[in-house]
Amino acid sequence: MILSDGTIKQLIHEGILQIDPLTDEQIQPASVDLRLGNHFLKVDENTIESMALDKEIKYVEFTSDEVIIPPHSFLLATTMEYIQVPENLTAFVEGRSSIGRIGLFIQNAGWVDPGFEGEITLELYNANRLPIKLMAGRRICQLVFAQLDKKALNPYNGKYQKQKSATGSRVYLDLK
Repeated sequence: MILSDGTIKQLIHEGILQIDPLTDEQIQPASVDLRLGNHFLKVDENTIESMALDKEIKYVEFTSDEVIIPPHSFLLATTMEYIQVPENLTAFVEGRSSIGRIGLFIQNAGWVDPGFEGEITLELYNANRLPIKLMAGRRICQLVFAQLDKKALNPYNGKYQKQKSATGSRVYLDLK
């Protein structure tokens, strides 16, 4: 079951679901808009010849209130908001329609597990032929919350738990 604005507000008020910082304007009828933070990572393509699943990837890290994503380019970003998802909820990260209509694809593997805590790292891809300029603090994506039938037996406690700032891939830590 997808949560409505009223249920989202109630869970936040009760401290069960935490999103900080948050304004009333961010709560939509069936989602919560999240804003772009000011921390970014881009693959250090000038020092590596390829990427592999079993090797740590090198990134160039930078902080800025504005960023320009060149055409057909990829960038990791973070949300301003730090979230704590209870063990009986999950969330989907979706791009906002207005953002998609300018050719910016937003993803975070699309899923936030029950028990996750941290800022959301977003994968941004400019599918357009023109550069796209983004500004920190602008609404960039939305979280859609869904209720589980019961609490997760094994809530999330993985390699991205309590992340702050854009966080690069840690796939190399996987056990194959």
